[in-house]
Order: sequence, then structure tokens, then C-alpha cells
Amino acid sequence: MSGHSKWSTIKRKKGALDAKRGKIFTKLIRELQTSARIGGADPDSNPRLRLIVDKAKQANMPKDNIERAIAKGAGGTDGEAFEEAIYEGYGPGGAAILIETLSDNKNRTVGDVRHVLTKNGGNLGASGCVAYLFEKRGMLVFEGEDLDSDAVLEAALEAGADDVVEAEASCEVVTGPSEFHAVKEALAASGFEPSSAELTMEPSTTVQLVGKEAEQMLRLADALEDLDDVQNFYANFDISEEELENFAS
Repeated sequence: MSGHSKWSTIKRKKGALDAKRGKIFTKLIRELQTSARIGGADPDSNPRLRLIVDKAKQANMPKDNIERAIAKGAGGTDGEAFEEAIYEGYGPGGAAILIETLSDNKNRTVGDVRHVLTKNGGNLGASGCVAYLFEKRGMLVFEGEDLDSDAVLEAALEAGADDVVEAEASCEVVTGPSEFHAVKEALAASGFEPSSAELTMEPSTTVQLVGKEAEQMLRLADALEDLDDVQNFYANFDISEEELENFAS
């Protein structure tokens, strides 16, 4: 399992999603505005916007908030214009980290990112230092005690998915970025609605972290998520389920 997926798992166990709902909404609003500004207000003709609308719905963002953010972004004149930037660096144990940001002040953002990395056993690297370790992939997660994983597997592969990874009471369907929406819609038509669906950056190799380094990495991940300007981050760490349980308790 990738570092990104590991962090998604520990967030669910810690209940961080509900605890930081306001901050999640802030990030989603920025992305809705930016996506609408770049590609237009119609999700049907703007795949990036469609993905963020789906993500906002999964986070239970009110429909009015979604529509206001899209209208504001599509207008292109009111409010801040956020710039996209990607930062690369290293975490505890040499784990590779890729950070996607949306900011109205890039000097502030790079300073905040550098501070968080340095404070938590990492450091900011040069452009290109770790990007080659990651590949864009589609990831759909299906959960439930009654989940028919064989049926999900059959439907996913028939729809063009690359792989299906089974875990306890869940399945992760992996796709290429261009096949993501088609696979998601095909699975929905077969009666399978994902608990989460996103385009992510999957690492080609992982770094096993234990003890203090594992704890530092989880603190670093939490601190990065706490920055308003950080939309997503990806890392290639791996931590055992036993240690994750300890940190979650």
C-alpha cells in the first residue's frame, strides 16, 4: 500500500476528516474556483471540475457552497486568483514527498512548507528530485462488510481498470488517469459507489518507517494537511498496521 493510502487510512481511524471539515471545505473551495476559472463552469465538459465536485459531495459540502465557488471562479474577476505550484522534498527516513499547492502568495507558501518539513525531520529539495518516483493513477475505494469484492473485481476489469487490490472489507480499484472517469461511471452503473475516488500520485518504490521515524512522518503529514495552501501531498512511506493502530489510539 502506498504512503498516500496509508495516510488516508490513519486519517479515517483518527477521525481527522470530521475534526477538520472546515479546513477541508476551504481547500475544496479553492480548487473549485481554480478549476472553473481554468476550464469553465460545466462539470460535464471540465473533467477536473467534475472530479472536485464529486470530492466536495463526498465531504458533504452543501450544494449552495459548491455552486457559489464555481460561479465565483468562472466569473474570473472577483476574489483571489490562486496559483498552482508543486514542491518536492524528503521526510524522515529519506521518504520522498510531493506537495501540490494553490496559493495567492507563493513566497508565504514555500516558507510554510519549508518550515513544516524542517520542523518534522524533513527538508525541501530541488525541482525534480523526487517527482520521477511518482506516477499519476486513478484510485477508487469501495468499503463495506457486505462488499462483494469478486463482483467489484469483475466489473472493474471489464470497465478497463488496471488492477484491484483487496483488503479487509474493502477494495481499491486502480486505473490510468485517462480511464478514471469511465471506470468510475461503469462501476456506478453496476451498483458500486466508491467511498472515495481521486486522481493520485502513486510511488514506484516505498520506504519502510518504524518507531520514531514513523511517528515523525505522521506528524509531518498532519502538519502539511493543516496548511491552507497545501491541496494534496504524496509520499512513499510505508508503516505497519500495528504501528498505525498504536498512533491512532
